[in-house]
Order: sequence, then structure tokens, then C-alpha cells
Amino acid sequence: MVDSGGQKQLVWIAMVLAQETDVLLLDEPTTFLDLHHQLRVMETVSRLNEEEGVTVAVVLHDLSQAVRFADYIIAMNDGGIYDWGPPGEVVTEQLLADVFGVDAAVTRSPELRIQPKRALPDE
Repeated sequence: MVDSGGQKQLVWIAMVLAQETDVLLLDEPTTFLDLHHQLRVMETVSRLNEEEGVTVAVVLHDLSQAVRFADYIIAMNDGGIYDWGPPGEVVTEQLLADVFGVDAAVTRSPELRIQPKRALPDE
């Protein structure tokens, strides 16, 4: 019996993979999941990409998850592409201000980290 949102997400992913697909498209697969299940879903998807060669495209609003799991990021703003590329090149303090309306510090040592400071005033 599947009794949690995280387990349901993993079952949905398994059902799609049973169809032997080469591409997996996911829209906010971690929404409404607790942290444990968020990580299980993202780790499973990452493993499918690395070990099985499945091409994965994921829509995420959680930038911390995106920078941790993505090889490439496409940042959208007002319906258009703001920037794209590896997370270490794309995620900047300017991007966080322009796209997310957040004043934040971005550090890259030893790994990419985002430290939000405050929400910027609405324009």
C-alpha cells in the first residue's frame, strides 16, 4: 500500500519507466513532500539519468534542489529565458534579484550555496 505523497511520486516514476521511455519530464515532482521524500525523489531521478541514461527535464521552484541536482539550469523570467547553463555559471546574486526578487549571497566553495537575506521590494 502506498501511503505517502513521496511514495506515490516514486510509483508514478516507476510506472513511466516501465514504458521504457528515454525521456522523463517532471513538473514540480517534490511539491507537498516532506524533506525526506523530496530527496528520495530527486536522488531516484538523478540515478536514472546517471545510471540508465534517461534524459530528465524537471521544473523546480526550489533553487537549492535545482543547483544540487541539475547539470543545466534554464532560468525563466516573464515568460522568457533569462539565462541557461551549468548552475555554477547561471546562479548569481543578480539572477536571484532579477528573477526571484530576493537579495541573497551566492558562494561557490566548496559547493554552490544560496543564502537568502531578504525579499526585495515589489516594483
